[in-house]
Amino acid sequence: MDDDDSSTAPDIHGQERPTLKTIAFMTGLGVTTVSRALKDAPEIGEETKKRVRLVARQVGYRPNRAGVRLRTGKTNVISLVLDTDQQIMSFVSDIIYGISEVIADTPYHLIVTPYSRSNDSLEPVRYVVETGSADGLIISRTEPNDTRARYLLEHGMPFATHGRTDMGLVHPYHDFDNHAFATIAVRRLAANGRRRLALLAPPPGLTYHRHTVNGFVDAVNEFGATEVPFNTVSIDNTLEQIRNRTAQIMRRGDRPDGFVSSAAAATLAIVAGIEDAGLTLGRDVDVVSKQSSDLLHLFRPQLLVVNENFRMAGAELARSVLGWIGGAAPGSLQTLAVPTTVEAR
Repeated sequence: MDDDDSSTAPDIHGQERPTLKTIAFMTGLGVTTVSRALKDAPEIGEETKKRVRLVARQVGYRPNRAGVRLRTGKTNVISLVLDTDQQIMSFVSDIIYGISEVIADTPYHLIVTPYSRSNDSLEPVRYVVETGSADGLIISRTEPNDTRARYLLEHGMPFATHGRTDMGLVHPYHDFDNHAFATIAVRRLAANGRRRLALLAPPPGLTYHRHTVNGFVDAVNEFGATEVPFNTVSIDNTLEQIRNRTAQIMRRGDRPDGFVSSAAAATLAIVAGIEDAGLTLGRDVDVVSKQSSDLLHLFRPQLLVVNENFRMAGAELARSVLGWIGGAAPGSLQTLAVPTTVEAR
């Protein structure tokens, strides 16, 4: 049975909603062929699929979601569960762009389910599962023992995590190798003659906090450097808090001469704190930071950067969820981006 009702109910503007029959009339194809083309059925040729999708976009066709769910048990929805307090530069837009690129030519569309980290992070996940409002989820800010991932596995809901867990349970994920990031950051600082190093890490509750800290400590020991404790703030603190703490530590006699920063926005605050203390970036101290765009070099060319591609992360997460929905083994849907270089300008 087709996914479209034959009625021409008005949309929110009072106009008749385009249906499969509309597309069939405009393409000269049968309704069944149009329906199968929109579902990416293998028996339909690629040229026919492209023609049908083009017309569908031009007329503003949207499938009758209620009808689809009633007949197939699917919603054709992927839910991205996002922390509304997320402050990482371009994280949200790039993740969404990457997901949207992958699902653009599929029957699926994306909805964003927001939550605040001050509330229970499981609540929005539970809501999606209990209401059946999506066929799969993408979650971020993963914890070693993540209750959301465990809940989704127990309920058989396809999902992917941005970041790994440490529960001994297999699920799809895409992660950035933060151990490698911290290691190459320290290596570059050591090559620049920096020996007193401070790390601005992710918050302790997240899995990649441990990855980052372990990489930093291992490399500090390997290169004979010394760690200057900087653990009273994390990238989750406000920029003003990070700036003030940086200025405070940079006014000490045993101040660091090198920083590793886990987020681009926080790096802006570190640089401000360094300059508040009357010191000069690139002369008195070097900073290696993660970034997802070229903004840091526009801000201060002296910054050393390691690129993390959030757009690619979004695409990988979308492929993972769709793969699980399509029947692939969850363990085959795990990817890890490994940084190899520190870039300077």
